[in-house]
Amino acid sequence: MILEVLQFPDPRLREKAAPVRKEALDTELRQLAADMALTMYSEPGIGLAATQVGVALRLTVIDTDWATEDGERNLRVLVNPEIVEREGRAVSEEEACLSVPDFTADVDRDARVVVRARNLDWDEVTIEATGLEAFCLQHEIDHLDGVLFIDRISRLKRDLYTRRRKRQLRRERESATSAVSAEE
Repeated sequence: MILEVLQFPDPRLREKAAPVRKEALDTELRQLAADMALTMYSEPGIGLAATQVGVALRLTVIDTDWATEDGERNLRVLVNPEIVEREGRAVSEEEACLSVPDFTADVDRDARVVVRARNLDWDEVTIEATGLEAFCLQHEIDHLDGVLFIDRISRLKRDLYTRRRKRQLRRERESATSAVSAEE
């Protein structure tokens, strides 16, 4: 099932996600991961955190390969991911987010990260990543900590986007109200 992706400024995007306990790896959690993957691919995106669909658990899905020319999917479901090693600096150019519509920005990130997590079988996995994969991992782990990529850009750019987004939401509400009034 395709899930609703929360949109900025929804306050649930700022919640810090709770760790997943081994006992919680049940059919329901596996279905959530499958639904998150379906949602990510349908948007389309390369990563999605459970907090983005209103579930405050440390669970992410990522696939930085499927959008390439060969289109091959390489889905990774990460339970309780954490960055255990960081190195260097790089710029994630035109970073975007399914929860931050109509906005991209260059974001300073770590150039290389090592992420430790569990998979859905509770096996420990370690991912050493650079480039797009490193940026995606950092972005999704940020979501689990209640951090959006716009928190990592200049205050001026963030404030400009926030004002534009609030105007957009106000216009959408006014338009919906006008449509309801016209129907009555």
